[in-house]
Amino acid sequence: MNFQINKDALLNNLLIAQKALSNKTPNPALQGIKLDVLEDQLIITTSNSDIAIKLNIKDPSLNVETEGSLLIPGKYFIEIIRKLDGLKVNLSLVADNTLRIEADRSDITLNMMDLEDYPELQFSEKVKSIKINVRILKSIIRQTSFATSTIENRPILTGVNFKIDGNKLTAIATDSYRLSQKEIELKDKYEPLNIIIPGKSLEELLKVLNNNNDEVEIHFDHSKVLFKYNNILFQSRLLEGNYPETSKLIPTEFPIVIKFNKEDLMTAIERASLLSSRDGNNAIVKLSLRKDNIVEITSNSPEIGKVLEEVYPVDEIVGTPFKIAFSSKYILDALKIFNSSEVAINFTGEIRPFIIKGEYDDKMLQLILPVRTE
Repeated sequence: MNFQINKDALLNNLLIAQKALSNKTPNPALQGIKLDVLEDQLIITTSNSDIAIKLNIKDPSLNVETEGSLLIPGKYFIEIIRKLDGLKVNLSLVADNTLRIEADRSDITLNMMDLEDYPELQFSEKVKSIKINVRILKSIIRQTSFATSTIENRPILTGVNFKIDGNKLTAIATDSYRLSQKEIELKDKYEPLNIIIPGKSLEELLKVLNNNNDEVEIHFDHSKVLFKYNNILFQSRLLEGNYPETSKLIPTEFPIVIKFNKEDLMTAIERASLLSSRDGNNAIVKLSLRKDNIVEITSNSPEIGKVLEEVYPVDEIVGTPFKIAFSSKYILDALKIFNSSEVAINFTGEIRPFIIKGEYDDKMLQLILPVRTE
């Protein structure tokens, strides 16, 4: 095996492949990067059992003298390529178990891993795939995956539920204390689909998608999902089981509706959470609607002090005075993903779930459960 390629072209693809490189695995071979050198392309493959990435590189700078395949220690290979000088890098097999890396004045040899230990990965593309604009897919992931559970005792809640009915795609995530739901209309109609993609996989996918108007092809089977984007094949396992039916959790009637400037509300909640009697991610704040239609955001810590923030709604309030307490982290997480500058919080009662919606965030809602403080 012997080939030359532009160093930056190689490095940029290696940094994408790195997302699926395993650090902790019972199979040491998954700490390696598989290189397949063909006549007109270089194929890079990585996997950590949960996700796998395959990159087909046909860069103009690629010059293949001899074809071949090998498995190279991923961490060391990426760091070597990252720190090389020069525009081009030459990689050649100089012995049965040694890769020679030459660039500018550098001449480095790296011991290879046993290729036979690497699992046989299948990146199966289906005849019928779902096509979606990359920006829309990124918004779906960004607006849902943060609400997945980080606790493994209910594995099903660590994923995002994707449902397709005709030309409607619905993505839902919940950790049982909050819920995020996003709906979009697809260009075409598809067969009904109901799958659960791990939230961590989607977060890694988000890192490899660009902000352009390209399309992503999504291929499904019974146990995995494949995203095809430019020269990238990104594959993830699916979670097994039935996702809880969440539609019954979403209220339909709201006796109290308050519209806020999003930034004003976030700032008030952030300041109030500083002196909450509960620290960090568990900080609880209270919201009170006064008779004069001014909203108070408060927190109190007997040992430290208390905070009272006044927030003026941006529109006439529907409803009567009331009080409610909630996790500051949950509401801030939800507010951050809205593109709208104004948000409406729809309340159903002091101890019942409330919903946040934004004028320019069509078909997206955030639901949060309040906290009992007495």
